[in-house]
Amino acid sequence: MAGLSDRVVEFLSAGTRTGMLGYVAADGRPLVAPVWFVVDNGELVFNTGRDTAKGRALARDSRVAICVDDPTPPYSFVQVQGIATTQDGAEDLLEIATRIGGRYMGADRADEFGRRNAVPGELVVRVRPTKVNSAFDIAD
Repeated sequence: MAGLSDRVVEFLSAGTRTGMLGYVAADGRPLVAPVWFVVDNGELVFNTGRDTAKGRALARDSRVAICVDDPTPPYSFVQVQGIATTQDGAEDLLEIATRIGGRYMGADRADEFGRRNAVPGELVVRVRPTKVNSAFDIAD
């Protein structure tokens, strides 16, 4: 299992960078979808609906990759390959949804987005890293 270095965690946690989640469709096609996420105990964590394309795909095949980039010079990226676990009815659903809401919508709207997304059928998805690729300050 690969760990997230302090530099990688700092990069992944900075600002409102969106992760691009790569996963496998039912017919084997690779798909990519944006996700809002937080880093929690060495894992990337996000919410998705159980019955969404992502939710159904992760139930079939837990292999994923999440790529996060900084599109401004000098450019950097982190790619986390890993195994996703999903939890329906997670005890920490409201806490995770609120943290994600705060990160992307601001502290003043964190509770609103947490309550909106902590509903029945919403999953907590935890991605345990198996490999991490990164490049920082590429254009320097």
